[in-house]
Formats: sequence, structure tokens, C-alpha cells
Amino acid sequence: MQKKISKIPFKGTPEQEEQLKAVIAENCHDKSNVMVVMQKAQDIYGYLPIEVQEMISEGMGVPMEKVYGVATFYAQFALSPKGKYNISVCLGTACYVKGSGEILEKLKEKLGIDVGECTPDEKFSLEACRCIGACGLAPVLTVNDEVYGRLVPDDVDDILAKYADAD
Repeated sequence: MQKKISKIPFKGTPEQEEQLKAVIAENCHDKSNVMVVMQKAQDIYGYLPIEVQEMISEGMGVPMEKVYGVATFYAQFALSPKGKYNISVCLGTACYVKGSGEILEKLKEKLGIDVGECTPDEKFSLEACRCIGACGLAPVLTVNDEVYGRLVPDDVDDILAKYADAD
């Protein structure tokens, strides 16, 4: 599954940039530390927008293609911010056979985003995972740490409403 670059404008702060510059300064002597810097950058920003990747590339003296390649290869890196409510739909065998693909499609339609993206208001983000280990409840999705099981597509509206009304 290809990662999506965020459509949400980058909102980094000067404080975050200073933190990243300090991490780069600690590690720029060894180009093999690029992944360590990327992990720490994601800790600072919550994801790796192109602007942050460019800072890492320049600061570490590593081609942008390498930084982007690492960011898109490893599942631990996100190119889009996570929403306040991160929805993850299980597409493991048990869930998929019982209809999780339809649930994912309904979520994409309702939220107006694709997998790996975040709504413009940064309230919801959408992910697909392979198995969360709740096969007996298939099909399953999680919203942050809350598990919803034995779902049908018509359940999507109620689940989204619960979080849309929170705050």
C-alpha cells in the first residue's frame, strides 16, 4: 500500500525546528544515523512531512531520495499527520472475509479521505492494518485504543457520530 503525502499544510513551530536541528547536529557525523534522526523527527512532529524530510536531507548530507525512500519503505513512518481519532480497519483474512473491505470503503466515503490520510480538520485519520488479533469479533476496527467488532457498514455512521460529537 502506497503512503499518501499529506494535503494538510505543514504547521511546524520554531521550537520543533530547533529540536530537530539539535538531533541532526548530534548525528550528522554519521550518515548511517539517518533513520535514527527520522525516528526522532517523527517523535517531534508526529509525522514526516516533506518539509521535515528536506531538513533531514540537508542536515545529514543525504540525498532527498534516500530520506523519502526510507520514509515510504518502513511502516513506522507516516507522511500525514494522525487525526485526534485514528481509525484502523483490520483487513486480515477473518475480517476481510466478513466484510471489512466494505466498512473501509464506507469510512473513506464518509470521511472524504483515503487510507493514510487525515481529514482537513485533523479530527480523523484512516489506516488499514493486517490483523489486530480479535478474529473472533470480525470484522473489527479500532478508534485509537477502542475496539469495535462484529461490524456492518451501517455501523460506521454511529461510530463516527460518537467521535464527531466528542469535544
